[in-house]
Amino acid sequence: MRQAIAEVARQFPTYRTRRVSQQRNRPPYEFAKVGRKRVGRLRREMGLQGKPKRRTVQTTNSRQPFSRFDNLVTELVIKRINQVWVADITYIKLRDGEMVYLAVVLDVYTRIIRGWALLRSLASELSLAALEKAFAEGRPEIHHSDQGVQYACEAYVERLKEAGVQISMAEVGHAEQNGYAERVLRTIKEEEVYLSEYEDYESALSQIGCFIDEVYRKKRIHSSLGYLTPAEFEAQCLKKIAASKPKTR
Repeated sequence: MRQAIAEVARQFPTYRTRRVSQQRNRPPYEFAKVGRKRVGRLRREMGLQGKPKRRTVQTTNSRQPFSRFDNLVTELVIKRINQVWVADITYIKLRDGEMVYLAVVLDVYTRIIRGWALLRSLASELSLAALEKAFAEGRPEIHHSDQGVQYACEAYVERLKEAGVQISMAEVGHAEQNGYAERVLRTIKEEEVYLSEYEDYESALSQIGCFIDEVYRKKRIHSSLGYLTPAEFEAQCLKKIAASKPKTR
């Protein structure tokens, strides 16, 4: 049991006791059910407490000449797939000191990362690459971001308008208004980036891509999703939608 708990803590270092106990009761460990209190005691004995948060570098430049858009999601109740996508960017430092930048597009309802891109530049090509990858999976009703130049630039805005997407932006100086995107980037940093040392751009691209597409999407459970993974939750939602549609003869 200790070995299994240690493995969960190694793979998901930011998990607290409740989530560790839920992950512990999933395959391949479902044969050994264990309660939250016992997990907490064993973690303390083994010195496996959650990793402390680290400070990040600001990548948003809101001093730009492009159009700004109102925040459409402040009071919005998000209750369906692809209702709201959120987007944000973070930096990643390679072993030789070079900086690369990661852009993600997240479906808030399912917590699935619809699109992502890792480039050596903060230019608009970064955010656009992540958006195009996300568009391969569908279209949102609303796209929400901060007011950084990568999201306010003409090319990005026009691409959203062309796709019939409403544009929403957080107010300058209010990062909490883009909290969903900030949290998913923090998860990627704490559970993959801070635990790795990337030799070069190619290794960062491979390892981060594997984490996003295989671990975050298919293995990492979320309390807000009833302790399902994003992929499991979306599959469950799509099954309900299909079942609710009238059958045609």
